[in-house]
Amino acid sequence: MAVYCPLEEVLRAQPTLEGAGVKLNRAFGYNQAPRFDPFLLLDDFGSHDPEDYLKGFPWHPHRGIETVTYMLSGEVEHGDSLGNEGIIRDGEVQWMTAGGGIIHQEMPQRYDGRFRGFQLWINLPRSDKMMVPRYRDITAGDIPAVDLAEGVLGRMVAGEVNGSLGPAPDLIVPVQYLVIQMEPGARYDHPVPAGYRGFAYLFEGTGTFSEASKEVVEDGQVVRFGKGDRVLMQAGEAGMRLLFAAGTPLNEPVAWGGPIVMNSRGELKTAFDEYKAGTFLKHKPRGVE
Repeated sequence: MAVYCPLEEVLRAQPTLEGAGVKLNRAFGYNQAPRFDPFLLLDDFGSHDPEDYLKGFPWHPHRGIETVTYMLSGEVEHGDSLGNEGIIRDGEVQWMTAGGGIIHQEMPQRYDGRFRGFQLWINLPRSDKMMVPRYRDITAGDIPAVDLAEGVLGRMVAGEVNGSLGPAPDLIVPVQYLVIQMEPGARYDHPVPAGYRGFAYLFEGTGTFSEASKEVVEDGQVVRFGKGDRVLMQAGEAGMRLLFAAGTPLNEPVAWGGPIVMNSRGELKTAFDEYKAGTFLKHKPRGVE
């Protein structure tokens, strides 16, 4: 018998200034992260005005987390201390595992239209905080578009839904990550793996996420779900588009300082001391002995 995930809370994304002056909306972050475990942060960035995003995110360090950037429209140029360089475009994903330490930059490019994307931070467990960092681009063609129900289309980035697999390989923290588009009035009963806890961020339209609660969720709101194995979604009169993610909670202590997330304040201090001393990077760029 299906156990539907209850709505634990509904939050509205808050305007935030990040990087060198990028205007974005933060669905959840530092203060809410313990309730979203294993997820730490979700940012919704984008604008028709290039001045809102062109300053970008110049060189900065990360340790102890994974960052997943999904572009709806526009281009972001990436470079990092491992020697990786590239551009992600419409419908593409950048999956970066910072592990024991990486320094990178993410620079949005001028776009004719609405530049729009998301960045999700996934915490790494204690056992993998200092793993070898890695970076992967996932092209739009590699992300399967799956008919999930009548009038419901999903783009699978990670995990499995009804036999369809996302292309993100070798996940450290097993997660479901997909973008769902629903036509007006469409209903969808989404399966959630055992033990996972998830959320939905609605970025277009309106809809509901429970038979028990008829609360209408709007563009720019995030829904955090409780324990269960199904999420019931129903689109409003204009349809809806949303990002859905779920994963197994780590249930570990979190020490968070800016772009670095560890398990203790001592580990956090060590990371920043190493960054200042120039000993932060533990792994050489590709091709360097």
